[in-house]
Amino acid sequence: MPKFERHIFVCCNQRPEGHPRGCCDPTAQAQLQLAFKQKLSALGLKHKVRANKSGCLDQCEHGPNVVVYPDAVWYGRVTAADVDEIIESHILGGKPVERLIIPDSCLNAASCPHRAPKPARSEDLPNASSPLQVIGTRGTSD
Repeated sequence: MPKFERHIFVCCNQRPEGHPRGCCDPTAQAQLQLAFKQKLSALGLKHKVRANKSGCLDQCEHGPNVVVYPDAVWYGRVTAADVDEIIESHILGGKPVERLIIPDSCLNAASCPHRAPKPARSEDLPNASSPLQVIGTRGTSD
């Protein structure tokens, strides 16, 4: 069997509901990856292009995420409704879907406007080693 021409990695990472970084596969059913596989198969491409389940791609704020290799094109906020367009425009036509591309300036960047700040850890706060003082309802220490 010849090598695959492209790999489509679909993030299927799960996190608890309400997690601050979000979750690319909240139903844990890999429905987005399955949609890619079905479309590739229907077009007779399943031996040329592989749609793989992926663990966390660490671009959670943009999720659900998809990355196409060897092109290194990262897509964010992908839905099942986008699958046909990605396959027809990018995979078959060689033209990435611009409206879904995660900008290079956001990939693995701490300053991306989509990335929520990490919650402060107690050890990072000033005077973290000193015991906390609880102030009562009348403004006095209890």
